[in-house]
Amino acid sequence: MVEIRAVDDRGRGVAEVEGRRMRVPGALAGERVRVRYRRRRKRDDEAELVEVLAAAPSRVAPRCPHFYGCGGCDWQHLDPDAELRAKEAGVLAALAAVGVGPERVAPPIRGPRFGYRRKARLGVRYVPGKGGALVGFREKFGNRLAVLESCAVLHPAVGPRLGELRSLVNSLDARERIPQIELAAGDAGAMLVFRHLDPLGAADQERLRRFAAASGLGVALQPGGPDSLVPLAGEIGLSYRLSGFGVDLRFHPLDFVQVNAEVNAALVERVVEELRPAGRVLDLFAGIGNFTLAIAARGARVTGVEGDPRLVERARENARRNRLDQAEFRVADLALPDALASLGADGVDRLVLDPPRSGAEEALRSLAPPGPARIVYVSCHPGTLARDVGRLVHGLGYRLRALALADMFPHTSHVETVATLERGAGSGVG
Repeated sequence: MVEIRAVDDRGRGVAEVEGRRMRVPGALAGERVRVRYRRRRKRDDEAELVEVLAAAPSRVAPRCPHFYGCGGCDWQHLDPDAELRAKEAGVLAALAAVGVGPERVAPPIRGPRFGYRRKARLGVRYVPGKGGALVGFREKFGNRLAVLESCAVLHPAVGPRLGELRSLVNSLDARERIPQIELAAGDAGAMLVFRHLDPLGAADQERLRRFAAASGLGVALQPGGPDSLVPLAGEIGLSYRLSGFGVDLRFHPLDFVQVNAEVNAALVERVVEELRPAGRVLDLFAGIGNFTLAIAARGARVTGVEGDPRLVERARENARRNRLDQAEFRVADLALPDALASLGADGVDRLVLDPPRSGAEEALRSLAPPGPARIVYVSCHPGTLARDVGRLVHGLGYRLRALALADMFPHTSHVETVATLERGAGSGVG
């Protein structure tokens, strides 16, 4: 029996046993649990939850029967309000560690908690000893794939069909040479992209076409990099609508889009609202134009900047399709030290940032005083958010006016955050 003292940033319970730290997936702070040792590491141990002897008040029954074995979710056993409080506390602690606190914490942006993942990369492995093909996510321990028949958080066009996908892969001659299946879903359809290491024969292609016809899913093949994608059944183009802005965005199945459509729509609304009033706006890490086009639809002049030329071309097509002439897009490597200077950032009064997990350190390095009057930073990693916000506050004199969480990834330890900063005296912790 061990007592769980805390929960770490990956949602695992943490206990102290004989002077060593033990991490227990599926356990919550304040619980007494029975565990089974799984792995001893240099710094700490990992253990499997066997039985909850005294449950935390925030514990709920997981909806997914695979939860305790599958590593796709961290917190299906935690009450939704408690999950959001834990995520918020983690973001605030990361900011406090660099001496920054928000003047206001807004209510979190919420959305669907199941069936929300419109983008996912599913691992595929052929394991005869486990009944053949496995399709889904890794187990909570190690790199092996969990045996899944369904997934409660995947888009409903695919989530209930993991068992069917296993049978499909088992039927293929190339079943040992398919390492992954990419899911991408738009508002009016979903596509599966089968990555394959060897060319697929005519019989395998016909099996995939029959599956597409029976399931209503599009199917594409990817023998190499992103440019090698070839449609087999259905159209490649997917799209989603930002109804509050009257904007439709088309995307390629391998493009980055936010995984939770409903939360994304609310997130875009918040970002645009935080920019008001907006004159000239610079949107960095713009992707296919998710924020850029919404900003333009509200009448602002905006330049979207992205490092991937393919995404920039998609964004330009979206701007033309939506007749948003006040939006322009440029290709630029935002990791270069002088990126902002070369983009004419001195003339903008609003800056939007939506960087990857590594943050926007290099892009912000060349931000010179006085800087834009307002910055809205959308982050998917508390650590890099804190690092970058710390520099803006302590180095450039911004104030962290507001902070809001977006529940983009329910049941996981991932957290999306919107930070609004204004030019002025640095606020420090408050």
